Amino acid sequence: MKIDIGINESDRQSIAQGLKHLLADSYTLYLQTHNFHWNVTGPQFRELHLMFEEHYTELAVAVDDIAERIRTLGVVAPGTYKEFAKLSQVKEVDGVPQASEMVEILTKGHEQVVKTCRSVLKIAQQADDESSSALVSDRMRVHEKTAWMLRATVK
Repeated sequence: MKIDIGINESDRQSIAQGLKHLLADSYTLYLQTHNFHWNVTGPQFRELHLMFEEHYTELAVAVDDIAERIRTLGVVAPGTYKEFAKLSQVKEVDGVPQASEMVEILTKGHEQVVKTCRSVLKIAQQADDESSSALVSDRMRVHEKTAWMLRATVK
């Protein structure tokens, strides 16, 4: 059935492509955060363990919201590690870093998601896609705040 929501096919495809990158970045960051939650050790264990849990729980909801927006635009959402690896600017790490390095890695991951959000937001705004713009803007605000909080733990 034809989609008639006031956004032309070409714009819907462009927005969805940007959202696919946001989804991949977010999902990769979710996995990384969950991994670090399980494996963090050291003097800040409890604080970081709980903080990482808050972050991955929030990201789990976010990836669903992003994927559902892609589907709303009439495009198939990526859903495999292989697809996410191709699309994501957030790269996986090998091994288990020290707690302070985990914080630095996650900070960079959140900052990357902010940059991806900025890119997608421009595309959505040019197409007058307020729904995608609102979703992306909300995500950007969460990731900016999370990066700030992570940076504050290493000062």
